[in-house]
Amino acid sequence: MKTNPLRTSVIGSYSFPGWLEFASAHLDRFGAADRAEAQDDAVITALHDQLSAGLDVVSDGEQTRLDFNLSFYGYIKGIELESASPRRFGPPAHDQRGKHQVTGELSAPDGLGVVEEYERLVRLAKTYDTGRPVTLKASVPGPYTMSGRLVPGADYPDRWALTEALLPIVRAELEALVAAGCTEISVDEPSMSCYAYREDTKRFVDIFNRTVETVHGKTRLCTHLCFGNFKGHAVGFRRIAPMFPDFLDFKCDEMHVEMASREFAEIELISQIASRMDVAVGVVDVKSYYIETPEDIANRVRHCLEHAPADRLVLAPDCGLSQTARWAAKRKLSHMVDGVHIVRRGI
Repeated sequence: MKTNPLRTSVIGSYSFPGWLEFASAHLDRFGAADRAEAQDDAVITALHDQLSAGLDVVSDGEQTRLDFNLSFYGYIKGIELESASPRRFGPPAHDQRGKHQVTGELSAPDGLGVVEEYERLVRLAKTYDTGRPVTLKASVPGPYTMSGRLVPGADYPDRWALTEALLPIVRAELEALVAAGCTEISVDEPSMSCYAYREDTKRFVDIFNRTVETVHGKTRLCTHLCFGNFKGHAVGFRRIAPMFPDFLDFKCDEMHVEMASREFAEIELISQIASRMDVAVGVVDVKSYYIETPEDIANRVRHCLEHAPADRLVLAPDCGLSQTARWAAKRKLSHMVDGVHIVRRGI
């Protein structure tokens, strides 16, 4: 970070093109080659928008997942995938996402698919000549967050037991990513930030650190801590204070916190994060269709600089952009980078 102050980054997910949503609902009409081509095209779309915005760190937009974590359950043996959501009508709400029944020992002998995603990203990114350094980032949901969509049973009586079963699966995926040459990985644990106010935060730290222990120091490790986003709705208790000071013991190089949608409440707490690691601050509200101007972003970055030094600050959206229309996501990312550049020129 000292060589790249005020780094601009993304969380992971990006808006899906309309044609991808349609194709995903009619996969039975596509052949294997058609599906592979569509996956490439979707990642090219996400890459194009991110690189055009001028970001320092880009992802594949999680275009082949259709959600940051729900697709992973298709790789896990020992569960019965739910056939339909429990509630289909009424206002959009978090409870429209159902849970899967555990039927046996959890395992993922073929991995979780993130290495394949990363290798696709590397292959497609080689076709772009940006004339500047760009980091390719992979993201993996952490075991506690993944456990939230599974129903405890005889084999795993509660969420903690499910988390422990998923932990080595996630850790193996991180090891495989490092072996594939991935230099930046985000282990996303939004469930930890949502429930820090009521759960044992030291236990969360232990879970996170054991998940990353074999790759710590071998790649740039990030974590994303937000309060959820389902169709523009938060799903958790929206305060970061309960996470600290315990979360400062996370073994990671960068910790991301949601700020823009909360009007920068608790911004002073980023100084605690910056004392231990780089702090990524959400300066773009992905739940709002107000398009932040470059001047808005510049003012927000200056506000962050009152609490953390430039060489510790990363600027990003509050969360992934998968729930934001692409026309808005493109403008938000572009204005974010432009606003950061205004501040950089003044440093």
